[in-house]
Amino acid sequence: MNTPRDELRARLLALGFDDVRFVRLGAVEGRFLRDWLGQGMHGDMQWMERSVEKRLDPQQVLPGAKSAVLLGVNYWPGVAEAATKAEQPVWARYALYSDYHDTLKPALVAAGRVLEDVCGLKGTEYRYYVDTGPVVERGWAARAGLGFIGKNGMLISRRHGNWLFLAAVLTTLDLEPDEPVRAKVGDGEQIGLLCGKCTRCMEACPTGAITQPGVVDARLCISYQTIENRGFIPRELRRKIGTHIYGCDVCLEVCPWNRFAQQGRRVLLEARDGVAALPLRELLELTPERFAAVFKGTAIKRVKLAGVLRNASIVAANAGALDCLESVVRLAAHDLPMVRAHAVWAVFQLTGKVRATELLASAKAAENAAEVLAEYAASENDGR
Repeated sequence: MNTPRDELRARLLALGFDDVRFVRLGAVEGRFLRDWLGQGMHGDMQWMERSVEKRLDPQQVLPGAKSAVLLGVNYWPGVAEAATKAEQPVWARYALYSDYHDTLKPALVAAGRVLEDVCGLKGTEYRYYVDTGPVVERGWAARAGLGFIGKNGMLISRRHGNWLFLAAVLTTLDLEPDEPVRAKVGDGEQIGLLCGKCTRCMEACPTGAITQPGVVDARLCISYQTIENRGFIPRELRRKIGTHIYGCDVCLEVCPWNRFAQQGRRVLLEARDGVAALPLRELLELTPERFAAVFKGTAIKRVKLAGVLRNASIVAANAGALDCLESVVRLAAHDLPMVRAHAVWAVFQLTGKVRATELLASAKAAENAAEVLAEYAASENDGR
């Protein structure tokens, strides 16, 4: 005889989710999170500090919460990407879809209705989130058996590899939990237990952001610097960013567990295939109108035009894209100091001190922002 949990799982899978697991909620042992925050590894993501107590205690999110439904959506396309030109910008795979926060929301609304229908819940007796609320989705997903936390700090699924969007529905229902993939050790989950001796992710990270198994220093992470950092990217990290223009998948790509990954159904996702094909020069020459048209409805809109121009300047320098030099020089006269500074750095990297000084003479003469003048000084002293 089917239980309500069996029916719930079947109906939620029918909505388009690729995996459905259940977990009992309780207070979270927060030593790891508090230590991480205490060391400032969250960078400028102050919202993580403000919400830490809610993250550790589901009762502060939904009074009376007893269980959570963890939902996974596989975004692995199932095919290897074609080789690209050396200067072609690299986008995190998840960014090549319409913003999953938006496309998953209707399915979460429908999931709520399933809970109401099957279990008789009221709308006040559940609450759902997709990567935006004060919920430790990865931790609960690991306890629910959706995957395990790898040495790259990501949830790794034996069915879907590293390629899962996560959503969580907290509820006052007392649902029978699923078994975790690995045993609980002490007060928490042992990081990387199913990674064995493998350290490929730690070794492959271009910036050394994975400082120890399961610990990612966001301040060194390419994803953080190209997305969450809305200001100046540290000079010492710019070369290490390579051609990553938005996010980074390196620590996910090298994981051996991906060999078991199956192609996702992508019922709840909308591919934006044109994004990956955008030429670097076009990105460097984006206008506000063109930016709005190209990236409407994508997660990329979060970094705004300034963020894309900043990141594209770094990519141009690292790719040695001399065919884009004229476009980068023009950005040295952009309205925003942040864009100007990174363009100045890129011109010096592309041409060397003598030629850059000539190309940027008029822009420097008109410059009055201290941070941009500091970039000129630093670039002139680099010795090239």
